[in-house]
Amino acid sequence: MERRKLLQGLVYGTAGATAATVASCTAPPSASNPAAPAASDADLPTLDWQMATSWPTSLDTLYGGAQLFAQRVGELTGGKFKIAARAAGEIAPGLEVLDVVSQGAVPCGHTASYYYVGKSPVMGFGSSLPFGFNAQQQNAWLYEGGGLKQLQDICASKFNIIQFPAGNTGAQMGGWFRKEIGSVADLQGLKMRIPGLGGQVMSKLGVTVQTLPGGEIFQALQTGAIDAAEWVGPYDDEKLGLNKVAQYYYYPGWWEPGTTLEVQINLSEWNKLPPAYQAAIITAAQEANAVTLSRYESRNNEALKRLVDGGVQLRRYSDEVMAAAEQASFALYDEFAAKDADFKAVFESWKPFRDRVFAWNKLNEGSFESFVYSKLQT
Repeated sequence: MERRKLLQGLVYGTAGATAATVASCTAPPSASNPAAPAASDADLPTLDWQMATSWPTSLDTLYGGAQLFAQRVGELTGGKFKIAARAAGEIAPGLEVLDVVSQGAVPCGHTASYYYVGKSPVMGFGSSLPFGFNAQQQNAWLYEGGGLKQLQDICASKFNIIQFPAGNTGAQMGGWFRKEIGSVADLQGLKMRIPGLGGQVMSKLGVTVQTLPGGEIFQALQTGAIDAAEWVGPYDDEKLGLNKVAQYYYYPGWWEPGTTLEVQINLSEWNKLPPAYQAAIITAAQEANAVTLSRYESRNNEALKRLVDGGVQLRRYSDEVMAAAEQASFALYDEFAAKDADFKAVFESWKPFRDRVFAWNKLNEGSFESFVYSKLQT
């Protein structure tokens, strides 16, 4: 009973608006009222779920975030609700997690929603949009700006899932290249692994885009099947060995300034869960969201130093490339908004929030960072 009370406090206290939104819109009637009588621990079912993920086990931050989520759900339910994270390819290919969860073949998955923009461009908002939010701003929009509620409503109707933020990589790097990229002309005909809307922007700039799961990037670069690739950042890129098959490492990753990972749950399975288990999922997802970002922020700089010491050449995208990419990004958003009602609805709330939060951060954090960072070497 004490554990049940703790869970209720977490979901309706710390989890706040997110939990209330989920309860009122997607949960069964017994979960719609936090004051309603809850089942005792003895009445709670024993569940054993499999969770498909998009990550190889070698990536201990991405796959580790999925494991952390699963572990915490078990701990919060006294071991009665077990979730086993499975690496990409074990029960589903890394880029098909949404498919198997939507179909009910697997009850839940851990993935990045922008892998599925081919199904609907609105899926880009759940992860990261080119020239969009950093991690802190993305969380603000999802949790407090109405973004998560909008996306949950759309995904419920389109894909029969409910999703929760469960990790963030922070600002990513701009990818690995075998040759230097000084201008937009240098991008023409380049074969590059880059998913999501960032890939579509690169396509507008003349790049031949490929979408590959993380575990296949090294071999594709090594064999020359691709000329360039982006993955995450120094810590994960080093683990994949990308520095061994490409020399030039570009920044910033303008297409992913704050990439959210998420837990996706089959909506039918979600609606069967008792409120205490739903609360455990929400709480565990929020912890994974915070911890994953903290791990990346802690580990990336040391990994970058190792890469540079080992001979990697750091390069900044030119102002020409950055300006062209930004222009192409917002032209793409206008195209989507003109033909996709869901994208238009989300974009019309995302863009004003972006303008406001950017202005605030420029005034406060931006001025502080400009002063402090001007004294630092990369």
